[in-house]
Amino acid sequence: MANELEDRRKDMPGTPAEADYEHLMEDYSHFAPPVEGEILAGHVLKVTEKEVIVDVGLKSEGLVPIEQFKLPDGSVRVAPGDVVDVMVDHRGEVEGYILLSHERAARIRAWDNLEKAFRENLLISGRVLGRIKGGLMVDVGVKAFMPGSQADSHPVHNLDALIGQDIPVKVVKLNRRRGNVVVSRKLAVEDESSARKHAALDVLEEGSVVTGTVKNLTDYGAFVDIGGVDGLLHVSDMSHGRINHPSEVVHVGDQITVKVLKLDRERGRISLGLKQMAPDPWETIAERYPASQRVIGRVVSITDYGAFVELEPGVEGLIHISEMTWSRRMKHPSKVVKVGDQVEAVVLEVKPSDRRISLGIKQLEADPWTTVDARYSVGSVVEGRVRKLTDFGAFIEIEEGIDGLVHISDLSWTKRVKHPSEMLKKGQVVQAVILQIEAANRRLSLGIKQLQPDAWESFFRAHQVGDVVKGRVTRASSFGVFVEVAQGVEGLCHNSEIRPQMDRRRERDKGAEEALLPIGEEFEFKVIRISEAEKKIGLSYRAVAADEERMRLEDYQRRAAAATMTIEEAIHLKNQG
Repeated sequence: MANELEDRRKDMPGTPAEADYEHLMEDYSHFAPPVEGEILAGHVLKVTEKEVIVDVGLKSEGLVPIEQFKLPDGSVRVAPGDVVDVMVDHRGEVEGYILLSHERAARIRAWDNLEKAFRENLLISGRVLGRIKGGLMVDVGVKAFMPGSQADSHPVHNLDALIGQDIPVKVVKLNRRRGNVVVSRKLAVEDESSARKHAALDVLEEGSVVTGTVKNLTDYGAFVDIGGVDGLLHVSDMSHGRINHPSEVVHVGDQITVKVLKLDRERGRISLGLKQMAPDPWETIAERYPASQRVIGRVVSITDYGAFVELEPGVEGLIHISEMTWSRRMKHPSKVVKVGDQVEAVVLEVKPSDRRISLGIKQLEADPWTTVDARYSVGSVVEGRVRKLTDFGAFIEIEEGIDGLVHISDLSWTKRVKHPSEMLKKGQVVQAVILQIEAANRRLSLGIKQLQPDAWESFFRAHQVGDVVKGRVTRASSFGVFVEVAQGVEGLCHNSEIRPQMDRRRERDKGAEEALLPIGEEFEFKVIRISEAEKKIGLSYRAVAADEERMRLEDYQRRAAAATMTIEEAIHLKNQG
């Protein structure tokens, strides 16, 4: 029954339907007075020196004091036709106008927006008004506090630089009742950076060529902004040549084109390369630097084992210490070259796969060993400086690059040398005789004792078995004593040749270990054996004594015979007389 009445009412002429009622309510609602605290959208009709006239759809137009629309510099930020938020100021009317407040409406709207931004973690814009203790005052519709630590993602040393700027911020704390708002530009910047970073990473690929701006430099490279994301350009990827610091190649603010070498989307890391934008000079190195070619370069570093020479940007060669001079006495490369020197060298070997070039300086001059046979001969006397002493001999440099060895056995004819330091000192200038030349093996044998005649040979020429010589006892052993019979020449006098056999046996039975002849004393000895090949001389002390005894006996016998003949002759003469 009710439905029938409703349908009948809709069909009656002049009776409005429900939709029509809603339309009528919208058309006439502006005649109703606004609710307390309601924000109205007004259209600016006119701007005068003191007021802004606004139409809010009420029976009368409204007035807003001009001060509520002025900026800090005194300019007015509204113009006729603009839509502004206002509220009715219930303090009354002014000459037929409704008094309106833009500040109250803006403040309520601002708090509503702040609560929404805080609730939904949205970005909002604010203007930095000035410095206060601990941070900055920011206008976000209401005055908000931004701590200095929240000004940026990295420490800001000059907060005053932000004053007057419009900046994006996020609401981190809000208390509407107390009117407290805390905002952070750091979170806004990080969100924007993260969004740009993800957008940039989505379109980047390894091998891509991109253009970016150098943001900052470190000792190990440069960070480059390539469209919202930072990539690292390592110092090793800046140039094919040697670089001590990134500032030698790029500077902050430079626009550079680089290649993406490695991309890690999960960790957000990008490795960039600048030198990869130019051809690698090592690809054609073998054609440009063939072996034996002379080159000129600059010494860029020195090590204990050699010097590195830059031939061109990105191409360095090593001059090993052994290739700097023909002499073997080189101690350190710094004795020959210094960093920054321009040097000429010879290419010895090129290894493109290892990115290595071996250079040499000594090859600029002839190898002295190739002409040593023409300049020296066996038996000639040379002079040189002792460069090195070893257990087996001494090395003597007779000229630059030519060292000869004096073996320990060629130091003295007579002295038993245990170490060359007994006769020579390092740095001493000495003369020597060339004994042998082996140019192919770079060997030269020298002798010092050959400067003097062989004392043994002289003794053997002047003496023979049976000669009596005078000698000094130098040392003793269990089987006899050694006697120096000439400078550097020793002979052995066996115990059996010192005392009679019986006396020697008696001494040995008593355990006597003392020399049978006192050391240091001189005596006469008879040469009883000679061996030139073994350089051995046998001596006898007993034989000299026996010869003296025999000579005394023979002399006595001669004198006795002479005396006997004289008596007989006297008797004979007497008988005849």
